[in-house]
Amino acid sequence: MVRILAVFLMLSSMFPIDTHASVNEKSEPYSYEMLDHDLNGIQAIYKDVVEVKKIGKSHFGRSIVAVKLGKGKHNIVLIGAHHGREWVTTMLLMQMLESYAQSYQNKEKFGSLTTDILNDVSIWFVPMLNPDGVMIQQNGVDLYPQKYQGRLLAMNQGLNNFERWKANGIGIDLNRQYPAGWGALKGPNGPHYQFYKGRRPLEAKEVLDLTEFIDQIKPTIAVAYHSSGREIFWNYFNGENVKRDETIARKISHLTGYKLGDPPNHAVGGGFTDWFITKYQLPAMTIEISYHVGETSPPLSVFKTEWERNKYVGLTIAAEAKSLFH
Repeated sequence: MVRILAVFLMLSSMFPIDTHASVNEKSEPYSYEMLDHDLNGIQAIYKDVVEVKKIGKSHFGRSIVAVKLGKGKHNIVLIGAHHGREWVTTMLLMQMLESYAQSYQNKEKFGSLTTDILNDVSIWFVPMLNPDGVMIQQNGVDLYPQKYQGRLLAMNQGLNNFERWKANGIGIDLNRQYPAGWGALKGPNGPHYQFYKGRRPLEAKEVLDLTEFIDQIKPTIAVAYHSSGREIFWNYFNGENVKRDETIARKISHLTGYKLGDPPNHAVGGGFTDWFITKYQLPAMTIEISYHVGETSPPLSVFKTEWERNKYVGLTIAAEAKSLFH
């Protein structure tokens, strides 16, 4: 993701931007502060085609932001960083947002694809749903109130290394919080670095804010980016729309080279796409980027490869959404 420098913002007001955003190697993890900085730059440069909207706050008061790209009356949504250790998905969505915005504002193709689809279907990006979890995973407990640090350490089983942290700031796994099969979920009985589903669905502020936002924009297709495993999960139950949804998922599998997950005989549930499919009867998929890395974040070195695999996903999903309402 190109870091937007202050001098570049000044120069961009005097000279047209005529080069595509490039992917730079990162020397440090992509943080909440980087996201805020880059969003300010993108909003300034691409104000004619981009709308930045605050959709809620995390438990510790950090903004959760959605960004609309396009002028279409129909919508799709792409969501990153449900989990603290999955901030590479934020990088991916920010690179996608900036690259598409530049091509769309300049009325040019992005690679082999036209950006005209954005006149009919807008893409909403939610780059970092779990900013508290990302902060914990990257920085440990030091940025949190001292009286709370002991609780975070306990949730992390006493370890000072938080690289495996998956939950939000109060130990709830956000992707086990949605009201679709939630009751059948097993896991820890209390706040934990991963897998604690909470006391009830939609308990976590982040998830409640997101579901209310989804109800407002009513996307035709929803995608949640996760890491890792290079696999696409697209089905929750064998309803009447299975063939439709599988066709779309196969196109994204072919595009990315990721394995298409087999529909489970007994779906676990509790996840965002489970809820979206159940509630709206519309296509949704979970896209796992990166090779398997275990309980940690993918290395920065994998980003260029994952970007190449995913750079056309947003525009392709938008075109699929258009085909559903025509």
